[in-house]
Amino acid sequence: MTANLTRAACALAAAVALAAPAHAQNTGIKRTVVLKADVSVPGREAVVANVELAPGAVAGRHSHPGDEISYIQEGEGELLIEGEDPRRVKAGEAFVIKAGVVHDARNTGGGTMKLTGVYVVDKGKPLATPAK
Repeated sequence: MTANLTRAACALAAAVALAAPAHAQNTGIKRTVVLKADVSVPGREAVVANVELAPGAVAGRHSHPGDEISYIQEGEGELLIEGEDPRRVKAGEAFVIKAGVVHDARNTGGGTMKLTGVYVVDKGKPLATPAK
């Protein structure tokens, strides 16, 4: 990886951490950006991130400026999407959350919940915005 790509990846990781929902200081949650790249739609980009939630941790109510497609690698939890009943999810399952929809995730299992999220979002906007 070139020095420029490394700097860009570090800057993006810092931006994602700062843009993530901030209530309760998000203790017990770790987000690592794996890739950021342009997509075929002008003004949009793909962001791939690994997310880990410690037992009992919550992501915090938030939305994204684009669609989220996530795959749960390990653990289990509850997905709380505004306007829908809570949904139990576990390793091997995936979900899609449409752009702008407020949601939250909670680790209800005894171990770390690990997922990979792919976000196709508007360029230049924070990856996540806390809900009011």
